[in-house]
Amino acid sequence: MLDPEMGSPTGQDDRSAPERRPLRLVARTITKAWEGNIFSEAAEAAFWQVLSFPPLLLGLLGSIGYVGEWFGPEVVQAVRDKIVSTCRTIFSGDVVNGVITPTVDQILTVGKGEIVSVGFLISLWAGSSAMASFVDAVTVAHGQYGVRHEVWQRIFALLLYVVSLVLLIIGLPVLALGPDVLPRFLPDRWQAVAEAWLSAFYYPVIGVLLVLALATLYKLALPRKLPWHRLAPGAALAMVVFILSSVGLRLYIRWITTTGYTYGALATPIAFLLFVFFIGLAITIGAYFNSAIQEMWPARMTRRQRRRWRRLELVRAAERIMSRDGGEAADDAEELRARGTGRKVAGRGGSRGKAAGQGKAAGQGKAGGQGGHGGGKSGKGVRRRVAGRGGKRGGTKSGSGDPKQGGDPGGTGGGPGDKGAAGRTGQPENA
Repeated sequence: MLDPEMGSPTGQDDRSAPERRPLRLVARTITKAWEGNIFSEAAEAAFWQVLSFPPLLLGLLGSIGYVGEWFGPEVVQAVRDKIVSTCRTIFSGDVVNGVITPTVDQILTVGKGEIVSVGFLISLWAGSSAMASFVDAVTVAHGQYGVRHEVWQRIFALLLYVVSLVLLIIGLPVLALGPDVLPRFLPDRWQAVAEAWLSAFYYPVIGVLLVLALATLYKLALPRKLPWHRLAPGAALAMVVFILSSVGLRLYIRWITTTGYTYGALATPIAFLLFVFFIGLAITIGAYFNSAIQEMWPARMTRRQRRRWRRLELVRAAERIMSRDGGEAADDAEELRARGTGRKVAGRGGSRGKAAGQGKAAGQGKAGGQGGHGGGKSGKGVRRRVAGRGGKRGGTKSGSGDPKQGGDPGGTGGGPGDKGAAGRTGQPENA
């Protein structure tokens, strides 16, 4: 199996894996989140969410005017009411009345002409900052930050933001119409059945779609992808964490209001910041939960990952050989190519020593052959040592030889009396 975080295969022996216990999984998630400084990542995401909130609403509500023509003129107002009512169930009343509702009403009065303006294009870049912070948090949680180039990661976050914006533009009118209005767009014979099904499964389906959307964010953010079903637990945990934290924050705000202690004019911005902080915290803790699951229950390698792993191992092996042998391996390979053997280098010392020995024997044989030819007819019966010395003297004077006299023009052959060269090069001696 392939560990997407480490880029190496993991063994399938259960004894080498950590203990598969829920408490260990929880402890591992908390440890990874603490080491990854989850609160700083959530605070960064909260800052960019607040900064990109007006551009998000500008692009969302301004574009709904085009889609609203498909459903009717009342769809834009229905979307506005749905956004405000949904925010009231999540945020506190002060946040909705002081931040969200005025922003929505102001954007709806702008008109569709602002969509094609330069300001809207700039708002796309600012609005994608929150998406970029989420992508960075997910990659850090899985130990894959830096795998994707930083510039490309920022552009990727922008593209992901644009795609999510288009999906929201199409999906928000459907959500705004609700289970009571949607059956009216169907044929008359299907309206009764559709109304019954939508009334029963509308909100559960919406919850499942939100979990799948968050799991898709986890998948697309990772350079080394994991399957959707391996990322769904973290998405479900993120939904639970956000719901519990928002309920707890609402209870805290209600309690602090009844005691008479307030933050004054800063109460609404602080409450809004806390809500978006919990959104970033929930998404980040879900990513760390998926990372802990991947460490304890590694995903199986796909066929594509196996091919990539084999190629990576070949590259790493070649780099290790070149870094260990250095230039000697290249020299040995050059010598072997010059000799025409075609053999690969077996090692650092073996092939080099073997090549040196062969070169020495060949050189001595060549010198002996030249000496035997230049020494004349008295080479027979003379000792090999004397023949070798005589070969050097004779080769210096008449090593080039004359072909008419039995010599070798290239200086590589020997005469009939060249026993010394034959003995040194392993050639049979003539009687």
